Amino acid sequence: MPLPFLTADRVFEAADDVPLPYDDRDRWRRPYRPGPWRVAVAALALLLASFVLFAAVIIAATSELTSAGIVFALALLVIAAALRLLRMGVWVSARGLRHVGFLTTRTAPWAQVVSVRTVQQPVRWLGLPRTVQGQALLLGRREAGGMPPLMTTHNADFLGRSVAFDRAADSVEAWAEEYGPR
Repeated sequence: MPLPFLTADRVFEAADDVPLPYDDRDRWRRPYRPGPWRVAVAALALLLASFVLFAAVIIAATSELTSAGIVFALALLVIAAALRLLRMGVWVSARGLRHVGFLTTRTAPWAQVVSVRTVQQPVRWLGLPRTVQGQALLLGRREAGGMPPLMTTHNADFLGRSVAFDRAADSVEAWAEEYGPR
């Protein structure tokens, strides 16, 4: 009995050309993985939140429920902050480019994007006021109003990972080339 799924000479069907579910270009996706600094800080925040949740349970068992509710709300705030920290970065889709910060999100449709380019300039080290020489991915828009750099070689995703920055910048530039105005 021949098993066609095991043979190398089988005829490929037209169904093989169907795009895979993860290849949906309309979904927002980050073209790179979060960096180790960002993941480590989020993991420590979630560890802290677990201790605060445990404290809320102890307070609820031994004291007033209002005190436990306040501590529980604090734990939820720490969890929300850790999750938002993991969402930060540059996201792309067929609709545009999105820069997600801790408190703000800016979206630029591809029709407004003039250029996405990598430049050598002073950049902030881990988002702190101290600047060092590095590379930044800048977004040029049709409308006035500058945006901060999309990503830099010294932010929490790419500190010490210059090859990963180059790959991510090339990926974002490729998306801009493919979907940007012609």
